[in-house]
Amino acid sequence: MKIRALCFLAVLFAVGTAAPGRVFAQLRSASSAIAGADTGTVAYNVDGIRVIQRQLGTGDIVVANLYLLGGVRQVTAANAGIELLLLEASERGTKSYSLDKLRRSMAQLGTSINTQAGVDWSSIRLQATRSTLDSTWNILASRLMEPKLDSIDVGLIRRQLVSGVRQREDSPDALVESTADSFAFKGHPYALEPAGTEASLSSITVQDLQRYQATQVVKSRMLLVVVGDVSRAQVERLVRGTLSKLPAGSYRWTLPDTLPRGRSAVLTINRRLPTNYILGLYPGPRADSPDYHALRIATAILAGQLFSEVRSKRNLTYAVDAPFIERAVASGGLYVTTVSPEEALSVMRRELQDLQTGSVEPRALERLILQFITQYFLDNESGAQQADFLARAELYYGDFRRADRFVDELRAIAPADIQRAALRYMRDVRFVYVGDPSQAPKSIMEKF
Repeated sequence: MKIRALCFLAVLFAVGTAAPGRVFAQLRSASSAIAGADTGTVAYNVDGIRVIQRQLGTGDIVVANLYLLGGVRQVTAANAGIELLLLEASERGTKSYSLDKLRRSMAQLGTSINTQAGVDWSSIRLQATRSTLDSTWNILASRLMEPKLDSIDVGLIRRQLVSGVRQREDSPDALVESTADSFAFKGHPYALEPAGTEASLSSITVQDLQRYQATQVVKSRMLLVVVGDVSRAQVERLVRGTLSKLPAGSYRWTLPDTLPRGRSAVLTINRRLPTNYILGLYPGPRADSPDYHALRIATAILAGQLFSEVRSKRNLTYAVDAPFIERAVASGGLYVTTVSPEEALSVMRRELQDLQTGSVEPRALERLILQFITQYFLDNESGAQQADFLARAELYYGDFRRADRFVDELRAIAPADIQRAALRYMRDVRFVYVGDPSQAPKSIMEKF
């Protein structure tokens, strides 16, 4: 989770002299291609694999993100992390590429293939130049289709992942963040950890990985998003020569069920630290809800208020936020690290109540949304980020073209939408507290 504060007053100052209508029109035009010259974004099917392609006419870099859909809904608590373990272990060699050959080829090409695991999907991501795309793609496809999965190599990767899990205990931020989902959303797939736990990773065998690869690496689970100056014919040729030979499978992407809502509660983790770390989460709407973007902007407003009141005016923290967690089912939160948790949380609760019961001046909201969109596009300007932007539009909203309507949809949010979203969702917060238990203001946290 990316913790970042957005100061509402600073936003108004930064864009106070702007002409929002004119700038919105410029942003709407830019949204179809966050960076570069978009010569067409199209979607098509290659032998059962859904492809979205944004052809940029500038630059030599090509990005291809292959998403394995489903995320934590494909696993259980017993085998959480199996998909990441499989993707990482595939880097140790395949039937066509020994470990040495794979490493030597990647070094000679000067390209990269990376993996990620999330609650809605896992991904394997390629970045190459036009001249090295074919060779790099063949390595990516080989890793998906024919990983060697040698027991020694799998054991090495497993130990590395388990070490990463253990290191969460050493970082208060990582600990509070990794615990928050499992505590807040118990009973929902989002409570599972995509990267796995020490227990789940330790129990996964080579045979488990082989079965998972044979049954779960199928075309129906795949979404390929390509961004760069590459022709459709080339993309189709690459897919047909490799991934199209995989089994079709019977997977169908749907939005997950809404997150469970319980009463406010507190989980305290005793740690001797210079400061205390607090993260509370609450369930938000599904991506197909009209409240999705309203809550997104409401959290940005609250984050600005918290920055101003908790950090700037009272100096109670160096980090405070109201994060919006962008998933197929959104959630929001309240985060602060402070040596005065009772005072900081009291101020945070008052600011939340002000947002729920007050109103936002329409002109100020328009300017906030303008600044928000500008920053959002800056955060999504690379080819890989554009691919994610398109994938989210396709999967969360049902149509990749929704990416082009992002500006208009945010601009349509009214003050009443902000208040409705704040009242409906910003409640029943379930907190994880890492620090001195004697300082934990449970009575205050249970009032959120």
